[in-house]
Amino acid sequence: MDETPACPKCNCEFTYELSGLYVCPECAHEWSATDAQDGDSGEVASVIRDAVGNVLADGDSVTIIKDVKVKGSSSPIKVGTKVRDIRLVQGVGDHDIDAKVDGFGPMMLKSSVVKKA
Repeated sequence: MDETPACPKCNCEFTYELSGLYVCPECAHEWSATDAQDGDSGEVASVIRDAVGNVLADGDSVTIIKDVKVKGSSSPIKVGTKVRDIRLVQGVGDHDIDAKVDGFGPMMLKSSVVKKA
C-alpha cells in the first residue's frame, strides 16, 4: 500500500493525492510530490514574482499593468484594474495567479501582467 505523507502545515495523517498534488482535508493545504521529497518544510520551492520583480504571496493585492484580453468577453481588463486577495497556484501552465476580477469574475492571471499594489 502506498502511503501519502502527513500534511506539512497541520500534520494531518489523512492526506490524499489529487492530480499530482497532495491535499489535506483538514486545512486544505496543497503541495506537490517534489515538495514532499525535499522535506516537510511546507515552503514552496519556487518564488512567484510580479512584472517588476516584487515577491508575491497569497492574499496580496495587485494592479494590472497592461490590457488583458479575456476569452469570451468583448472588453479587455483595463490597465490599472486592482485585484484583491490573490491566490498563488503552481503547475497550471504559465498562469500562476488565481483571482476574482471585478466585472469579470474568477480567472487565472499571469504574474507578468501584474504589479504588487
